[in-house]
Amino acid sequence: MIDKPYEVIIVGSGATGGMAALTMAKAGVRVLVIERGPELEIKQANGTEPCNMIRRLLGVTTGNYQNQPQHPGFWKSNPLLYANKKVNPYTHPPEAPFMWTQGNQVGGRSLTWGGITLRLSNEDFLASKDKEYNLEWPITYKDLESHYSEIENFLKIYGNKDDLSQLPNGEYIGKLPFTETEKSFASNIRDKLNLPFIHSRGFGANKDKTKWPRYSSLGSTLKEAARLGKVEVLSDHIAEKLVLNKDRKSAKSIILVNQKSGERSELVSKLIILCSSTVQTIRILLSSEEGNNSNGLIDPSNSLGKNLMDHISTCRFFTVPFDKNLTNDSKNSNHNPLTGAGSFFIPIGRDRSTKNKFVGGYGIWGGIDRFEPPDIFKKYKDTKTGFLIGHGEVLPNKKNSVSLSKKSDQYDISIPHISIVWRENENRMVTEMNRMIELIINSGNGNIIPVSEILNIPFTKQILNKSVATKNDAPPPGYYIHEVGGAPMGNDKEKSVLDKWNRLWECGNVLVVDGACWPTSSWQSPTLTMMAITKRACEKAIIDFKG
Repeated sequence: MIDKPYEVIIVGSGATGGMAALTMAKAGVRVLVIERGPELEIKQANGTEPCNMIRRLLGVTTGNYQNQPQHPGFWKSNPLLYANKKVNPYTHPPEAPFMWTQGNQVGGRSLTWGGITLRLSNEDFLASKDKEYNLEWPITYKDLESHYSEIENFLKIYGNKDDLSQLPNGEYIGKLPFTETEKSFASNIRDKLNLPFIHSRGFGANKDKTKWPRYSSLGSTLKEAARLGKVEVLSDHIAEKLVLNKDRKSAKSIILVNQKSGERSELVSKLIILCSSTVQTIRILLSSEEGNNSNGLIDPSNSLGKNLMDHISTCRFFTVPFDKNLTNDSKNSNHNPLTGAGSFFIPIGRDRSTKNKFVGGYGIWGGIDRFEPPDIFKKYKDTKTGFLIGHGEVLPNKKNSVSLSKKSDQYDISIPHISIVWRENENRMVTEMNRMIELIINSGNGNIIPVSEILNIPFTKQILNKSVATKNDAPPPGYYIHEVGGAPMGNDKEKSVLDKWNRLWECGNVLVVDGACWPTSSWQSPTLTMMAITKRACEKAIIDFKG
């Protein structure tokens, strides 16, 4: 157990935890990072085939993995990086499923992150002032712009400066090429539909399996923070709740549970930063609230846990005719891996023509000829396979919430109860996204196919037909793994849980910087913005700390 004092305790070691640790370490602050899961070696995290496949199949048949098999990443990563639901339980209403993907190990979900890095635009922050939103961002694009740039330069990400108002330019080391089929497809979309068709922005493939991937905190932020010599990691410990000082204006410490022994301990710190993922952070705060503790947290807004959001999504697979004029390289399969930057984006954004149909923005991510099955298993010969995934903004709604269940886990910690459903606004957005996706595929000379027909293998149809991604309706909340909200930042403590610097209004030495702090979901992949918010809040905390 830790036996020396730390100036800052950070809960969570993923994308935001790594950024918080790096920001503090650069300022010379002693940091302890708490992670509920184990610390894995690279070989353990990567695993090997066929061992990974055996683990997947055993996990599915035993019920340890219930939601995880719905996600494509589960089938290409070591399943050990996806938390066992039986050991890490949660509840939801029977009629409102939530597909919560947890990554409980040092590095968190950054180890399975798709690696797409998109900035929010100024209109995304300003849109929250419209009457349809019940929460407003207390910051603008300008507040994050320099942080975006510094993070992008540090991470060394790919992309192209496309000069789009709905998707600001970033700092890139270059762009990864389209496949030749994507080039042809893009030409048709631009000419026929006049839509932006851009290189996706983010990370390329991790080719060196002896090193942690650059998109993970272990391969970037947390790695650099550890190199500076100010950071230690305490793994296999669950953060249960905060302990406040008698005046309830600041936190004194945090209660931890040792997963190996079940013992509880208390760690004192001057500053506590919550980065443990949206739902877990809300659980910690709810467990610390005055309703569950006689000397607990005070939330003047009475909104903690409310307004949970996730991106709503819809997906279509398709084929396009094989172009016999393509180079020999493109005739072969899988020369172009699907990655965060190895793909394309059609960023629709906040289309003014759809404002009477729904409120919010959306984008469409896709790829062609990046996961091509061998010809022997293809049902449609002389074609290339592609996909388009639309993901859209979800408005904050007080009825969508995280609360504490009456059930507890093996350590007698109350587990989260997650209740969120798609409303009419989201359903109308899905209808429009499906219409646009089908229009794009038709304009690109494509042919929509069921996902079960990608592979011409009988038993795969039975598995794929059960996938929520194959349904016409949107998958349930949680599927896209972009959950945000529940402890929003704001300018008014009667309406928000945090101030504009991510501090609890009534407990200023506790920061919440992961997705829980978001007032709205916007439509872009959120991780880069989460990291920028973290960096900004931590730099302000350092100034206050030293002052």
